[in-house]
Amino acid sequence: MIETFALAAGLAWAAGLRLYLTVFLAGLFQRLGIVDLPGSLHVLASSWVIGIAAALAIVEFCADKIPALDSLWDAVHTLIRIPSGAVIAAAALGHASPGLVLSTALAGATLAGTAHLTKAATRALINLSPAPVSNVFASATEDGLVLAGLTLAAFMPVAFLALLLAFLSVAAWVLPRLWRGVRGGWQGMATKMLPRVVGRLESEVE
Repeated sequence: MIETFALAAGLAWAAGLRLYLTVFLAGLFQRLGIVDLPGSLHVLASSWVIGIAAALAIVEFCADKIPALDSLWDAVHTLIRIPSGAVIAAAALGHASPGLVLSTALAGATLAGTAHLTKAATRALINLSPAPVSNVFASATEDGLVLAGLTLAAFMPVAFLALLLAFLSVAAWVLPRLWRGVRGGWQGMATKMLPRVVGRLESEVE
C-alpha cells in the first residue's frame, strides 16, 4: 500500500502546482508503460485526455510565466486544483473501502491546497517585489518539481513520502508568513497609489 499511497499523494500534490501537466504526465507514463496506474486512473491514458491535458498544459505553461497573469491564473485555479487533487487521490485507491477513499480524498485536497497556496503566495510576492525574480525561472522550477515529484512517487515512494512530510512541515511554518507578506505588499501598493488617484480626481474636478 505504500506505493499506492505515495502515488495518490504525489498526484494530488503535483495537481496543486500544475494540474494539466500532472494529468498529461500520468497519462503519458501509463501509455508508455513507464508506470502502472490503478485501474480507475487508466482513463488518463486515453488519447483524448492526453491531448486535451497537453493543450491546457501549454496554455498554463505560457500564462504562468507572465507577471500578474500568473497570479490571476492561480486565483481562478483555486477552485479547480484543490477539488481535482481530491478526486485524483481518491481514484488512485481504486476499489478501497468508502471510508478509506473519503479519507484519501480529504488528504488529497489538503495536499493540493497546500501546494497551490504556497505556489500562489510565492508568485504573488515575486510580482509585488520591487526587483522581482524572473517569473520564467520560478515557473520552470515548478515544472521541474512536478516532474521530479511524480517520478519519485512512482519509483521511490518512501523517499517521496519523506520529502512530502518535510514539505508539509516547512509549508505549515512559511504559509502564514507568505500571506502576511502578500497582504502587506498590497497594502503598501494601495497606500502609494491612493494619493495619486485622489490627486488626479481633484485635478479633473478643478
